[in-house]
Amino acid sequence: MEIKPDIVHDATGTYCPIPITELAKVMKKAEKGQIVELLADDEGALQDVPAWCQTTGNEYLGYKEEDGVYHFYVRKV
Repeated sequence: MEIKPDIVHDATGTYCPIPITELAKVMKKAEKGQIVELLADDEGALQDVPAWCQTTGNEYLGYKEEDGVYHFYVRKV
């Protein structure tokens, strides 16, 4: 199943904790139920994004990797 994000945010070229702080900013602007796609190339985000979702109560929908870029999907709860 293809996930269709409502908002796409590119945080490539940044390193911990910037991808998470960027995600937090975007999620504040998102409306309940919207899906945010975060692009990051920092491997630390593989642990940081799911952990952030668990801490904040937002729904982690998973990720895919394409050409060294991770595409994370998070639904605002």
